[in-house]
Amino acid sequence: MKLTKLIFGISALVLYSCTHNNTSPFSTNTNDYNAYLNHTTPTAFKEQEANLYFWTQKLEQQPSQYPYLSKIATVNNSLFSLTGEVQYLKNAETNLLEINQKASSAAYLRALARNYISQHKFQEALSLLKKAEADGEKILDTQKMLFDVYLEVGAYEQAHHYLTTIENNDFDYYIRASKWNDTRGDLKTAIHFLERALKIAEASKNKSLLLWTYTNLADFYGHNNELEKSYTFYLKSLAIDPDNAYAKKGIAWIVFSHEKNAEEALRIINKVQETHYSPDYYLLKAEIAEYMNNEAMKNKNIQLFLTSVQNKLYGAMYNQHLIKLYLNEFNQNEKALPIIEQEIINRPTPETYNLLAWLFYKEGNYSKALAIADQFIVKKTHEPEVLYNLAQIYKANNLPEKAFQLKKELVESSYELGPTMIAKIQNI
Repeated sequence: MKLTKLIFGISALVLYSCTHNNTSPFSTNTNDYNAYLNHTTPTAFKEQEANLYFWTQKLEQQPSQYPYLSKIATVNNSLFSLTGEVQYLKNAETNLLEINQKASSAAYLRALARNYISQHKFQEALSLLKKAEADGEKILDTQKMLFDVYLEVGAYEQAHHYLTTIENNDFDYYIRASKWNDTRGDLKTAIHFLERALKIAEASKNKSLLLWTYTNLADFYGHNNELEKSYTFYLKSLAIDPDNAYAKKGIAWIVFSHEKNAEEALRIINKVQETHYSPDYYLLKAEIAEYMNNEAMKNKNIQLFLTSVQNKLYGAMYNQHLIKLYLNEFNQNEKALPIIEQEIINRPTPETYNLLAWLFYKEGNYSKALAIADQFIVKKTHEPEVLYNLAQIYKANNLPEKAFQLKKELVESSYELGPTMIAKIQNI
């Protein structure tokens, strides 16, 4: 079972000093990160709560000053980032819908599009950004976001067009060039561009830019099996923001996937859950429980995830997680199919078509699975989880040489895939 994957934006790492059976000399030390796990002073949260009260009061006192809605939306988005509570994200959407009704502005359209991206409402975001592009106000900012959304929905020609449109030597271009090259499977170049972005962030001394760059570099170093660098950059992130849940989760992945220390990884995730809420933590804990052969713990966490995402506020945010559970854990293809069809409309990427191909594979319709893979997946993505499914589809269609070629690539990605996948890869 491969339930979770940390990347981009959402994947990586940490452990403690102890003897484990792995070939790398690198190991983590609990003394490096324990203070961050025990950090219980939510300074940033209190500041944002105070900001929310301030701007809400200002709006109540001066209802005609609708730009205050934008301030309130910004605070709500910040509170969502800090806590993981989806209600704040939806509150921000309400604020932004209201201000867009009151005023015509490309800036307000971009703000609402950004909120929709966080909610995985990509087609709605794209529609707003096209309107903002036609408006022409600060068009470069709109074009940057158009690149982001086109990449998210797998429209690679359009994404590349906008990447060339915004090309220059600034931070925003470098981080997008990095993501583009990662999507194309050129991790070395992706890291190169992020390292160039880091120099700009360090020169600016802007904490937000530094934090974003540190966490994403940590991810990419992890994908490249440079685990000591990955660990170091997660620690750098926590030095800036001791409450950063993403960095802590990344450290937990290092501990689990590299050091095979399931108990310590669980301890870290449990501490993260004390201050930050996200349903996918339950899936990570279920994956760790599977590695520990603890079926009861695994099932408990899967059920906790399912209960969490019944909250309609999440919309499509966890659709792909649900699909994988229905296909791989419950063998409920009939439940998976309508969600897959919805995802293909919203986000027709190779990764989404992989889910459709995998459904046909699970049904035993191997030729249909292969046809979908050939049309929508092959040579269009380098995501290890997708390549694993593709290898199984090749194997089922009596194409052992193609399956074996992917096996070699998957062995190199074993850290990213996690310990529960190692034996499965060997059986390809």
